[in-house]
Amino acid sequence: MVTKDQRRRQIAREKFERQQQRRVAARSKARRRNAVVATVVAVVVAVGAAAWATAGFGSAKKKNAAAATSASPSASATTKAADPCAKAAAGKAGTTQWKTEPAVTIDKAAKYTFTLQTTCGDIPLALDAADAPHTVNSFKFLADKGFFDHTKCHRLTTTGIYVLQCGDPTGTGSGGPGYTIPDENLKAKSIAKGTYPAGTVAMANTGKSHTGGSQFFLVYKDSSLPASYTPFGTISTAGMKVLDKIAAAGAQAADPTTGNTAPNATVVINKATVTKS
Repeated sequence: MVTKDQRRRQIAREKFERQQQRRVAARSKARRRNAVVATVVAVVVAVGAAAWATAGFGSAKKKNAAAATSASPSASATTKAADPCAKAAAGKAGTTQWKTEPAVTIDKAAKYTFTLQTTCGDIPLALDAADAPHTVNSFKFLADKGFFDHTKCHRLTTTGIYVLQCGDPTGTGSGGPGYTIPDENLKAKSIAKGTYPAGTVAMANTGKSHTGGSQFFLVYKDSSLPASYTPFGTISTAGMKVLDKIAAAGAQAADPTTGNTAPNATVVINKATVTKS
């Protein structure tokens, strides 16, 4: 007999699958739109503006091809609460993109800390360089470039799956650094039984292998998920307290276009750093 808890987890997984399908459909629509733009560009080229038009469309195409990443959490129920966080620091998220993953230069035997200085408080994360070197190396590269600074955490799930998702400079759930990184550490014992335990930091992806970019999610309560999302670190006790505060404020209704359920709290990463200890 199926228990209520098992049924709840099943519903959460089914919501995830539907959401992934919507995201795939959205990306297909974007590709069709780009095809229309390409046709228009061809006309422009025909009348003598070839160089400018081709360069402009090529850049947009790369961005669309490299981005869209999402974690598996399902949409959350709408709740209302006062914003417990401070005003964001002055500044805007960057738009720089890179064509390829940076070369791995980190020390796999060293300890690294990824610190998110957010409007809701600091969230220090201990990174697992030994088991997820490509992921940790990418995050150090991006943090050193200021990629995460002034970015919003765009998604909070509060039903069935309990995560805060961040790392998208566009704040839509479709942004990324322009390159992808391989999946890692998927055989970790901590996630082997279909649960990402509270305190886990993991990569978001498109639902396909090796499609991680810059988006990641912070698990604030045990969450039933398949072992498909690179776990690459753990959240400190102080960071968990900040996440609990954010979660307590609840989430907004799902955006009809993206499916994102934004946190009621204004969670902005003012500054992100990766340091070696």
